[in-house]
Amino acid sequence: MFVQAIEGRVADADGLRRQLERWMSELRPGASGFLGSTGGLTDGGDAMVFARFETSSDASANNERPEQGQWWEETEKCFEGEVRFTDSDEVDSFLAGGSNDAGFVQVMKGSRMDRDRVHALDEQFEAHAGTFRPDLLGGFRMWTGPDTYTEVNYFTSEADARQGESKEPPAELAAQMGEFEAMMANVEFVDLRDPWLF
Repeated sequence: MFVQAIEGRVADADGLRRQLERWMSELRPGASGFLGSTGGLTDGGDAMVFARFETSSDASANNERPEQGQWWEETEKCFEGEVRFTDSDEVDSFLAGGSNDAGFVQVMKGSRMDRDRVHALDEQFEAHAGTFRPDLLGGFRMWTGPDTYTEVNYFTSEADARQGESKEPPAELAAQMGEFEAMMANVEFVDLRDPWLF
């Protein structure tokens, strides 16, 4: 999978959402390999959008379409100041991956993560996720450097997620969850309380 993250201070949130809806209706049919997109506004007034494609080649082909360039010229006006782009084709998907059924999305930006160890912990967690954290529908982790990443998690609702966070893990997961929390010491959490899911 390939993911492109787009971030920036939003000047026209309604306009940005309309542009995303327009992309889905007018440009989506010609975008090979498009898997979905997730967006929303942070509490701080920034917009975040994550576009998922099967491969980086699919994303590049989409970017080269004239209609995509025209669409972005209009979309960029919805932002105030610099728009930041982050691309990654090193992406881990877990559980259902990106989900259009989510009522709440939480983004995590972290560093100093041991890739091999977190992959092993992911596998152990997934075996128990259905009973321990049914609020977590799925998500993906895009690696932005050797040990830096942005993770996007999809939950049934914010209330369910907060309740799930407070639950004690089952005995067979306790040690693993403790190790995972220790690795997440350098994490910034960003909430998208009204996610835009396409």
